[in-house]
Amino acid sequence: MYIGQVIGNVVSTKKNDYLTGNRFLIINLLAKNGENQIIETGRQLVAVDEIGAGRGEYVLISTGSAARKALANPKSPVDASIVGIIDDFIE
Repeated sequence: MYIGQVIGNVVSTKKNDYLTGNRFLIINLLAKNGENQIIETGRQLVAVDEIGAGRGEYVLISTGSAARKALANPKSPVDASIVGIIDDFIE
């Protein structure tokens, strides 16, 4: 699992039939540094969002087969999905 921040969305008018109706968000991936601070990794990915995350929110992202299993249709050709919205980071 990864943590990230929603920074935008992707609009796709043509896509695989299994993806129709899904929302795609651009996620800025985050990590902890040696001082336990949350920092940007410089990497981004596109994730399917079925839970309603918004721009600026921090999210949990599943990847691989776990990402597909998290969706309403596990046959979707997806390798990243948002599985939670983060309320707070607690040490």
